[in-house]
Amino acid sequence: MSAAKPEIERKWLIDRPSEALLAAQPDAAPSQIVQTYLLAEQGLSRRIRARTADGITVCTRTTKRRIDAMTADEDEAILSADEYRALLAQADPACRPIEKTRWCIPYAGQLLEIDLYPFWPHQAVLEIELPSPDAAVCLPPWLTVRREVTGNRIYSNHSLSRAIPNEDDE
Repeated sequence: MSAAKPEIERKWLIDRPSEALLAAQPDAAPSQIVQTYLLAEQGLSRRIRARTADGITVCTRTTKRRIDAMTADEDEAILSADEYRALLAQADPACRPIEKTRWCIPYAGQLLEIDLYPFWPHQAVLEIELPSPDAAVCLPPWLTVRREVTGNRIYSNHSLSRAIPNEDDE
């Protein structure tokens, strides 16, 4: 098991961009993700993920403990396909697997992670991991931000696995 490392990120609800727009960005890389939440003790989030890009699937196990709205201790490890399948038996029955297309796009020295969910035709989520909580963020003009949702647990993938909020009508 690897040592937990801090993960600092900000998150925005955005208008859903077309995949053609995303694909047109330099070095854009899409992947398909299936994320399953596992039973966990209070205060922890445990998940397994199968992420497929360019025909190659990588499975991971992640454990997170939230520190504050922006920061979590995160422990992540790569799994074999057999380990992944075995952990599926620990799936939290209160959560449904989350399926999404993630677009990773380098922009202005940052990595944009744009998650497109099949249940929202008009909105998506943008995440940016930061080196520190006060790091400057530069959002591209080709995205339309609805609002920042950093710390809003309704838009965490764990919460989305339990209940999907209606699309924002702002």
